Amino acid sequence: MAKEKPSIPKGTRDFSPEEIAKRNYIFDIIRETYNLYGFKPIETPAMENLSTLMGKYGEEGDRLIFRILNSGDFLSKANKTDLNAGDSQKVSAQICEKALRYDLTVPFARYVVQHQNEITFPFRRYQIQPVWRADRPQKGRYREFFQCDADVIGSDSLFNEFELVKIIDQVFDKLGISVTVKLNNRKILAGIADYIGFADKITDITTAIDKLDKIGLEKVNEELKDRGLTDTAVDALQPVLLLQGEVKEKLASLRNTLQTSPTGLKGIDEMEELFTLLEDSSTKCKVELDLTLARGLNYYTGAIIEVKANDVAIGSICGGGRYDDLTGIFGLPGVSGVGISFGADRIYDVMQESGLFPEGVLTFSKVLLVNFGKEEQSYAQKILFKLRDAGISCELYPEASKMKKQMQYADKNLIPFVIIIGKNEMETGKLAVKNMKTGEQVMMDAETIVSYLNQNHKLSRN
Repeated sequence: MAKEKPSIPKGTRDFSPEEIAKRNYIFDIIRETYNLYGFKPIETPAMENLSTLMGKYGEEGDRLIFRILNSGDFLSKANKTDLNAGDSQKVSAQICEKALRYDLTVPFARYVVQHQNEITFPFRRYQIQPVWRADRPQKGRYREFFQCDADVIGSDSLFNEFELVKIIDQVFDKLGISVTVKLNNRKILAGIADYIGFADKITDITTAIDKLDKIGLEKVNEELKDRGLTDTAVDALQPVLLLQGEVKEKLASLRNTLQTSPTGLKGIDEMEELFTLLEDSSTKCKVELDLTLARGLNYYTGAIIEVKANDVAIGSICGGGRYDDLTGIFGLPGVSGVGISFGADRIYDVMQESGLFPEGVLTFSKVLLVNFGKEEQSYAQKILFKLRDAGISCELYPEASKMKKQMQYADKNLIPFVIIIGKNEMETGKLAVKNMKTGEQVMMDAETIVSYLNQNHKLSRN
């Protein structure tokens, strides 16, 4: 009986060398840009205490947290009544003390509080690590995926939001992806909730309208009613959801509508200041005010940011916002922060679909040295080490196989140059260097080869 093939959990993926090379290309551009803006790297554990994560993402987010069973006899801590009643929520809380992190922001808030005496505020950090969500897998949505976060904590200045938008603009320009940056403010949303008479339903309202792009206005309205809003309140919300015009026109209209809401007016002031900063420093990407943008995470309190790819139908590929007191839940109140997160996996999918990865990204070895036998291998080894000492990635074919097989190996592995060393080459010291792309073959000594390859390496990268 044939054994069943091994598999991996749904929503996770294996990554080939080619996929990792492409992913690293994305990481490198994001990392270089973060470094350019003065952000410092940190890392946090894959798992956190469950108590650290729960209650930070809203009811829907909390359900998507992957919990980790306690080691040993975990059922011994379970309440027998809850166990017999099949109350999975209560039992889960009793037998799981740890969980895989859902995002990087809450662990970062925990990090700031835990290391507050070692940090100089404002603290600018970036973090590129995987996160896990028990979501339904679909295109662009995985259960294990990377986030690339940058946050500034310990500063209320809206200049931080401005710089994060500039980072977004620079990263996507370097990657060659056409995007639209959508901005809104949770204070404006709170003001709208107050205006329609349901200030206590702000979470329900934002959760529903955040789905507008996915399910459409009619279904959003149905969900709002299901969440307890009256027909009158839903009707009052429509002009706001459908508000058109330029940024200044939208904000002026909102200022008139929300004139009795101090919180809403504060949000409008913040948006006006941010868009003024952006007007004074042009961006290559489109930036717009989107009053339906809510982002479902409960911890946002001010500006919220979401980025959409213009040419590929996929969910947001970057997002973030202002959180005024996330550290307060861990015992350090009054420390405001703002951050963004690039969704590397979705960015990968956009670039793959659009053919945006540069040709050279899949080149691992720059050179293959052909192997004709023991004597030639011994000579080739010296050239191999010389090339590596010069910083040129290369490899020697491990066996004295047929020439055709070795050349096919170079082709399949996208190795751009092959060095052929036979008896004649060893005697003269002039080695044959073949350009696998053009087919051109030239003879040169080892010193000249190093400069030739370095020159061609620079040209190919440009």
